[in-house]
Amino acid sequence: MAPMMLESEDHTRDAAFNKAMHGQSAEERAGFMAMMKKDPVAQKAAVDEYFKHWDNKSASDETLEIREARKAEYASLTRHYYNLSTDLYEYGWGSSFHFCRFAYGEGFHQAIARHEHYLASQMVLRDGMKVLDVGCGVGGPAREIAKFTGANIVGLNNNDYQIERATRYAAKEGLSNQLSFVKGDFMQMSFPPNTFDAVYAIEATVHAPSLQGVYSQIFRVLKPGGVFGVYEWLMTDNYDNDNPHHREIRLGIEQGDGISNMVKVSEGLQAIKDAGFILEHHEDLADRPDATPWYYPLAGDFSMMGSVWDVLTIARMHKWGRSVVHRFIGVLETLGVANKGTQKMADSLAVAAECLVAGGKEKLFTPMYLIVARKPADAKS
Repeated sequence: MAPMMLESEDHTRDAAFNKAMHGQSAEERAGFMAMMKKDPVAQKAAVDEYFKHWDNKSASDETLEIREARKAEYASLTRHYYNLSTDLYEYGWGSSFHFCRFAYGEGFHQAIARHEHYLASQMVLRDGMKVLDVGCGVGGPAREIAKFTGANIVGLNNNDYQIERATRYAAKEGLSNQLSFVKGDFMQMSFPPNTFDAVYAIEATVHAPSLQGVYSQIFRVLKPGGVFGVYEWLMTDNYDNDNPHHREIRLGIEQGDGISNMVKVSEGLQAIKDAGFILEHHEDLADRPDATPWYYPLAGDFSMMGSVWDVLTIARMHKWGRSVVHRFIGVLETLGVANKGTQKMADSLAVAAECLVAGGKEKLFTPMYLIVARKPADAKS
C-alpha cells in the first residue's frame, strides 16, 4: 500500500486553541459545568471546522471525494470532535468512552470496568509492564487497567483538553506514578521503536484514516514479542455500501462519533496482518449470546437495567432524555448560558445513538470486535 499523506502536527497551535476554547474548564468536576465555561468564539470555530465535513453531505450524495477529504483531515476532525463532545460524553456516559457487554444483574459502571478487565486479561497485562493506551480519552480505561494489573500506562491523545482532564483524574486517584499522558498523532507516533511491552486501544483506532497505518505504528513501537489488543469499531461483513439504508447508518455513526473512514471486519483483519502482526485471537463480542445487548443504554430500555442505580444514566440516554437535553440546551443557548453550537453537537450525538442501535440490531455494526495480535519475536521495526 502506498504511504498516505498525513496531517502536519502543530502542538503549539493546538495548545493555544485549547487554552482559548476551554480555559480552566478542565478543572471542573462535572462535564456539564465544564460545558458551560467555553469561549464562544473558539467554540464556533470548532463547530464550523468539524461540521464542514458533514453539513449538506447526506448518505445519498456521498462520494469517494467527500470521504477522501475527511480522511485527509483526520486529525483535525477528531481533535475538534472531542473539543465539542468530551463534556457531553462525561455528562451522559462517564469517563470511559466505550461500550461493553452486560451480565445478568450487572450495573452499568461495573460492566464498563469488566470490559476493560477482560481486554487486559486477554493480553495478560502484568505488574510493572510498560503499556501504551492508544487514544486514551480522559483516561477512564487507563486508570482502571492500571489498578487492575499494576502496569505502568502511557496514554496517547491528540486532544489537549482530554489530556488535561485525564491528568487531573489520575492525580485525584493517586495514580500519577503509574499513568502519564502524551500529546500526539497515532498515525505518526514520536516514541522510539521497541518501546512498549504491550499496546491496547479501546474503540479509538476507528478514528484513523487507515487501520493499516495506525496498526503499523503500533507494531513499530511494540517490543519484539509484545502483544497488541484492541476493541475495534467495524461494519460487519453484512454491510453493503450500495444499500442506501446501510449507508445512512454508517454515515450517522461516523458523523456523530468523529470518524473519517469506518471499514468492514474483513478489512480490519487484513490490516492487522498487513502491519506485520501474528493474529492470535479475533472475535465479535457483540455476537455472544448475552441476554442484554451492548446497545441497551442507548435504546433506553429500563427493563434491562442491572441495577436501580443506573436509572439516571439510562434516562439520559433514552430518546426522551435526549429530547429533554436538546430542549434544555436550546434554552441555555437562547439565554446565552451555553454557547451556540452546543445543541448542534448534542443533536449529532443523538443521531449517532439512533444509528448505533440500528446498526447493532441489524448486525451491521460492532463496537467490540476483539483482536489480540503479537509482534513476532524476531521482528525488526
